[in-house]
Amino acid sequence: MKVIIALCALFVVAHAQKAEEPIPIVKYDNEGVNADGSYQWSYETGNGITAQEQGQLKNAGSENEASEVQGSAQWTAPDGTPISINYIANEEGFQPQGDHLPTPPPIPPAIQRALEWIAAHPEPEQPAASNLQPVYKSAAPQQRRY
Repeated sequence: MKVIIALCALFVVAHAQKAEEPIPIVKYDNEGVNADGSYQWSYETGNGITAQEQGQLKNAGSENEASEVQGSAQWTAPDGTPISINYIANEEGFQPQGDHLPTPPPIPPAIQRALEWIAAHPEPEQPAASNLQPVYKSAAPQQRRY
């Protein structure tokens, strides 16, 4: 959560440094952290930056307890492009979405066919390898008869 707040604050600072006057915060709401672990906050600045976030605990008190955070931010880039980002952060990691974010190139057709073939023809499961070393017992020394 601290990373997300720092990211939003960075946007505000980046835009504020270009202005000669301080940019006012025109709206700010903050609730929590509540007894159940939930919280929410939002803000809007005088130059049109907006951000909001809410979070809650999932499976509180259990072995699988995890937090989940959802939020969004909007601002205008220096070149005039409107930027909007939505994100979720949970046990699967930070997952941002936005038109301005880079995307991976498409998978080449030959690779895609190979992946589909592999998925359709899984290898049979093999027993897990053991890290145990074999134990060798030495034979008792033979007594020689003369």
